[in-house]
Amino acid sequence: MKVVTLYTDGACSGNPGPGGWGAILEYNGHELALSGGEKDTTNNRMELTAVIKGLQRLKEPCIVELYSDSKYVIDALQKGWAVGWRKRGWIKSDKKPALNPDLWEQLLELTSRHELHYHWIKGHAENEKNDRCDQMAVAEWKKLKM
Repeated sequence: MKVVTLYTDGACSGNPGPGGWGAILEYNGHELALSGGEKDTTNNRMELTAVIKGLQRLKEPCIVELYSDSKYVIDALQKGWAVGWRKRGWIKSDKKPALNPDLWEQLLELTSRHELHYHWIKGHAENEKNDRCDQMAVAEWKKLKM
């Protein structure tokens, strides 16, 4: 299987408010940068969207090294929380509804096609690719604020 690296980040001005996401895919010395935004969203929705959009670009099963500064995304996937939420009808272990079930459903479907390795990185801590994803995400929400 091909080994692909995916860096992602989401950003929001207000929560909710205009938001943006950025993703960078790397494979075999090539890089693809993706970004987008939504007028009325949350930071967590943008974090999830960045991962979804990156994984949607993969045309075959891959080993994916996923780098994100979102504990929400990394922990929910790596620790199996999102799978548990789905099994309980999108209810968390504390009996409260899980947020963003529409995006989690898409993300779980995508992650089932690939072998993912999860890497949480501290945001704004001089990881060049994460910083670029953040810059793309911020640029997207700024476009929507005008």
